Amino acid sequence: MKPQRLVDLLALVALVLLGLSAYLTWVSVNPGNGRVDEVFNGYSITKAPVALALAALVAVVITKLAGTALRRLLGALVAVLGAIAVAVALLVRPDGPELSRIRPVLSAVLADQVIQTGGPAPWFALGGGITLVAAGLLTVLTAHRWRSATQRYERDPAASPADQWKAIDAGEDPTL
Repeated sequence: MKPQRLVDLLALVALVLLGLSAYLTWVSVNPGNGRVDEVFNGYSITKAPVALALAALVAVVITKLAGTALRRLLGALVAVLGAIAVAVALLVRPDGPELSRIRPVLSAVLADQVIQTGGPAPWFALGGGITLVAAGLLTVLTAHRWRSATQRYERDPAASPADQWKAIDAGEDPTL
């Protein structure tokens, strides 16, 4: 598989994983006294994974149009965005006061005991971040081998305009 296609695939996988982390359970909280558990999805806890995924996707799309130096710079940016997503997945663990600020029913005044359990969303965010780091590093390492965006449409400088017209008349495309 070509490095360009692999980077595209990795970026798509990262987008899916980070997007799923926004909709899956990040933290589930039991307020006690037989009340219903409060469930917090990833997007209610932090909006960072989705924003990082979208920024990385835009950077990957721009690499299609960029030259080698800009591709390497954008690849480094994608790797940094992935590292930030990994840090968010590992470090964002809201505690009781933070959760009660989001949902007042969980405040210490109203809840007897608050028992928190983690959900799968941070793991999806971690996987998405690692995938973004891999896509960024692959871009940095292989940017010189990527095909440029306009290479397909450039004509042979040795061919004269008359030769090109003859090729068109013969049913050939002189830009290939």
